[in-house]
Amino acid sequence: MKIAAAAYPLDRFDRWVDYAEKQVAWVREAANAGADLLVFPEYGRMELAALTGQAHDLEASLHAAAALAEKADHLMADLAQGYGVHILCPSGPVFEEGRERPVNRAWLLGPDGEAPFLAYQDKQVMTRFERETWNVVPGDPLEVIDTPLGRIGVLICYDAEFPLLGRALIEQGAEILLVPSCTDSLHGYSRVRIGAMARALEGQCVVVQSPTVGDAPWSPAVDENVGAAGIFGPPDLGFPGDGILAQGALNEPGWVLAEIDRAAIARVRAEGAVFNHAHWPESASRAGLSRDPDDLP
Repeated sequence: MKIAAAAYPLDRFDRWVDYAEKQVAWVREAANAGADLLVFPEYGRMELAALTGQAHDLEASLHAAAALAEKADHLMADLAQGYGVHILCPSGPVFEEGRERPVNRAWLLGPDGEAPFLAYQDKQVMTRFERETWNVVPGDPLEVIDTPLGRIGVLICYDAEFPLLGRALIEQGAEILLVPSCTDSLHGYSRVRIGAMARALEGQCVVVQSPTVGDAPWSPAVDENVGAAGIFGPPDLGFPGDGILAQGALNEPGWVLAEIDRAAIARVRAEGAVFNHAHWPESASRAGLSRDPDDLP
């Protein structure tokens, strides 16, 4: 299969039709390049807040983006069906009954018109900005998503920096991890990128990072964005020596694409120079960690 990771600039729109045309153009470009799986970034849904004129206010922008999230996801579902692709939608705030504060959620969509909404993933661990200033909260737990392309897990931005979260998905059978990100500095982008590459090493799997890029001065939530799209694997049998399958230039908008062979993931796990995937339990036991989360302090 071919995977496309977006380095996605956030634009200010006054009309829904302009926002929709951007989504159509991005999906069309990746699909025409042969992509089977398209990955959009964290907080890409904050573009929706501008449509209501509420993007300038942190709290109001959460509600504004959330109010249009379902409409935006259905637009993407139509595009997934029309172009015959899988899409990880841009993540954004969602308010649910029973929760006073929003979660940060991304939907994975498939091309089946009968059931395009395969599953969603919520962010697990909030950054300082999310918890101290914006008051976005953790959502539902991690869950691997079964698709015709393979077993896919999603680690939203900061989540990719925590080995146990990645391992939880690997132990559920994940072959591909998607890491949508939104970072406002080279430091932040580097932390997520290093985390993504480390998860590829530990899980002997493919990890896809899709960042927001460029300035969006109309939104105090996502005003500065630094990153580069990348697709990573383990630096081992069947993969590049540095583990980088594809890497875009820093802050350069556009798609980064790479061909992925699921058989290569199975092969490196079975025949690689090292067995990080299989030997994780040994490292956990040597460190005094239980594999059962219920036994952790």
